[in-house]
Amino acid sequence: MRQPDVTVVVAVYNTMPDLTTCLTSLVNQTIGHDRLEIVAVDDGSTDGSGAELDRFAAAYPSLITVVHQANSGGPAAPSNRALDVATGRYVFFVGADDHLGREALERLVTAADRWGSDVVLGRMVGVNKRYVHQEIFDRTRSDVDLYDSPLPFSLSNTKLFRRELVERHRLRFPEDMAVGSDQPFTVEACVRAARISVLADYDYYYAVKRFNSTNITYRSDHLARLECVERIVRFVAELVEPGERRDAVLRRHFAWEIAKLFRPDFLALDADTQEQVRVRVGKLVREYLTDRIRDQLDPDARVLVGAAAYGRPADLLAIIRQTASDGLPPTVVRDQRWFAAYPGFGEPDAGLSEEWYEVKPTASRWLAALNAVSVRWVTGADGDRRVQILARSPRPDLADLVGDDLSVQVGAAEAVVRLLPADPMGTTVEATFRLQDVAAELTAKGTARAVRIRVAGSVAVPLRGLRPPVRHRTMHRDGSRLHLVTINNNHKGQLAFTVWPVTLRRVAARLRRRLPRGGE
Repeated sequence: MRQPDVTVVVAVYNTMPDLTTCLTSLVNQTIGHDRLEIVAVDDGSTDGSGAELDRFAAAYPSLITVVHQANSGGPAAPSNRALDVATGRYVFFVGADDHLGREALERLVTAADRWGSDVVLGRMVGVNKRYVHQEIFDRTRSDVDLYDSPLPFSLSNTKLFRRELVERHRLRFPEDMAVGSDQPFTVEACVRAARISVLADYDYYYAVKRFNSTNITYRSDHLARLECVERIVRFVAELVEPGERRDAVLRRHFAWEIAKLFRPDFLALDADTQEQVRVRVGKLVREYLTDRIRDQLDPDARVLVGAAAYGRPADLLAIIRQTASDGLPPTVVRDQRWFAAYPGFGEPDAGLSEEWYEVKPTASRWLAALNAVSVRWVTGADGDRRVQILARSPRPDLADLVGDDLSVQVGAAEAVVRLLPADPMGTTVEATFRLQDVAAELTAKGTARAVRIRVAGSVAVPLRGLRPPVRHRTMHRDGSRLHLVTINNNHKGQLAFTVWPVTLRRVAARLRRRLPRGGE
């Protein structure tokens, strides 16, 4: 019997009706059933998911293997069970409430074979406002470095892994972690991999947020999430030697999981739980947060975790209240250095040195928090069509902070940027794109691409969309070809471009939809 190219692993617990969509997307993959194996493990579902797995297995007996087991409390045990019976050259993990683009597996396996990749990421998109970090998917790359890329911010296991790598290092999911068990698996696979690749040319994976938020990740409380991040941080510390490489991975955990523990919902916790979270986070900060990591964090995250470790509890609560109101603190200038004057700044007994409050050029998420206020079509002196976007920053001092280091982009298409004179309420940024640059960048495939802001070459930040949302459309001619260019808010509320080719077939289909049917 021929070995399948890829085994898809599906850990299932109460995911109806999304499970049906997931399985349908798998059996319809263009890679073909002779190259595919699906192993689904039902982890004691009570909503009919087990019966739905059996229905699909009966319809595709040579394709789908179903294992039923008692509930284990998380996805780790069913994933491990599936790995034990997988036979494909590669394994791919898919959430039972998510689904794949029809060509996903064929494209992933082709890329892995072509480049000799041990791990391949295909572009993920969020559904129902599910957040998916997009920075790693800015372009297709055959070789990505874990320590010199945004990869640490995309550590879910929803990737293609060479099974020989998995078995050689006996990679498995820690079954005593109810939340986040995929991260140790993915981190070690990426550390061990000879080559990691990224495909950004197709929507490979649709990550779905359930409307009832029954997924265990959404239901987990502060202490469960804290225990998870403690495990992950210590796992990385044991796996990677101290230095820049370890810091590159751990920065994600301090910027993301740890800082998120101090979101506004922290204020609703009882005092004992607040103190337990503060003390345990403080221990992680003192043990693993180096000066290098500290200086790469955005000011709000840096001050929050610093206050937990070295500051006064009252200051920590005051900082959380300020961030909850989405208000930026005053900016203080000392010796040509800029500081975010959060509660406790400048007070000798606050416990934090001024380095914790400093605003650095790399803090793009903090400095480039812009809101789009208008979009209009203009014609340049050369006759070329352009789109001009005006966006507002709440910072009157934006020009002093970023100088000429602010860029506005759609993929690789870059706008001409001008900062207008500031006023007491903030600064207006004018960004002008040439339509021909945007149309060329989006390759006329109809995929929405958000407008992003970048400061000094650091992490790009999406531009917040128009309020209320307004759709802007125009036609762009490129030689004999016509494209419809649309600018509106995407499902995340970010300003985004979409470019569609105008073809006779598409025009005819549109006319058919508009014309009345015979007899009506």
